[in-house]
Amino acid sequence: MEFYPGVTPVTELRADAILLGAWDAAPTEMQCVGSNPITLYLGYIRGGAAGAVDLLVEVSPYSTDAGALGTVVWAYRGVEQVGAFAAGADTVSGLQRLGPITYTATGAGQENVVYSLEVEHTVERIRVSARESGNVGAPGTCEIIAFQDAG
Repeated sequence: MEFYPGVTPVTELRADAILLGAWDAAPTEMQCVGSNPITLYLGYIRGGAAGAVDLLVEVSPYSTDAGALGTVVWAYRGVEQVGAFAAGADTVSGLQRLGPITYTATGAGQENVVYSLEVEHTVERIRVSARESGNVGAPGTCEIIAFQDAG
């Protein structure tokens, strides 16, 4: 079924399940060749006060682990900080891995959040791990579904 032109049906990246204080051991992968953007729908119910969920987005340039060249199979997205411009000198910018993205609950009921990812057209697969980070003694539940632009 097509929800609207150019968009494929939902992929469940994480079933609605309780979070642990550690990253999901085997996150679900989604094929996403030429898919830009990907929209994630996050459903989170905190387990106790100060509940928060961390998301870790990883991408791969390979359609399977078996096709990987070398050791780079999964990579974190990068974030760049552009350096200051000065006359007569090169500009030096910083590049770091984009680590976890944290969502902190605002109340006790289910909260639904939409997060859009811009991915390069060379990305073949994406996966998103989750963990409880706010109140690991009272973990919440989290579900992640995704739409991808068939581009």
